[in-house]
Amino acid sequence: MSATHTHAFLSHQNSALHRLAPQVKLVACIWFVLAVVATRREALAFLAIDAMLVGITALAGGLSLGFLARRLTLGLPFILFAFLLPFLGGGPQIEVGGMTISEPGLWAAWNIVAKATLGLGVVVVMAATTPPPDVLAGLERLRFPHFATATAGFMLRYLDLIVDDFRRIRIAMASRGYRGRWFGSAFALASSAGTVFIRCYERGERVHQAMVARGYVGNMPIPAHPSPSRQQLMTACGLPTLATGLAALSWLIK
Repeated sequence: MSATHTHAFLSHQNSALHRLAPQVKLVACIWFVLAVVATRREALAFLAIDAMLVGITALAGGLSLGFLARRLTLGLPFILFAFLLPFLGGGPQIEVGGMTISEPGLWAAWNIVAKATLGLGVVVVMAATTPPPDVLAGLERLRFPHFATATAGFMLRYLDLIVDDFRRIRIAMASRGYRGRWFGSAFALASSAGTVFIRCYERGERVHQAMVARGYVGNMPIPAHPSPSRQQLMTACGLPTLATGLAALSWLIK
């Protein structure tokens, strides 16, 4: 797949994690998330060790902890939702800081915050060490449905064009004296969105016709990539294997 300019989450380094085969990183990422989900929520020490493992993995990939923390802000909606559970949940009530809250709701909130943050952390590490075209190529090698990878590939290729269309429209509106307000800008923004949609649709039609004229039959070529070595497999399996062991111990040691 051709290169894309959508590198908002990519860290341009040359670490061992960057050089791992994308399909190996995808499997390791999913494996780790499942292991974290399987960990007993009351096992605070084991979840803390999982967090340390994610941090160590990020450092091994040439990522700073600050970089990781900034990307973790994407999980704020889950955290805001989780904060409501202690006040909305039923069951036994406990008093914390002068407030009466639900104990099961408090544990449910902790479970969501901790595991969502750990899962997002490992996804951020994978996204920062794997260019988007490589992620799609890895999904293709894992026999992911082709229509899904093709759709995602086109979306990544033309996302920058759509954003640039919006930017030019906003500049044109501002040069004509437009000053957006919360309610007053609704009609203008809707008109702009409609204009961009029409442009995207027409561009998509032209691109598809050009591809068909050049022999496109529904399959994008997958770049050749050597099979992952045993060392790569062992490196990728290290993090999820440790997380799986911690999940098992969390249930054995109560």
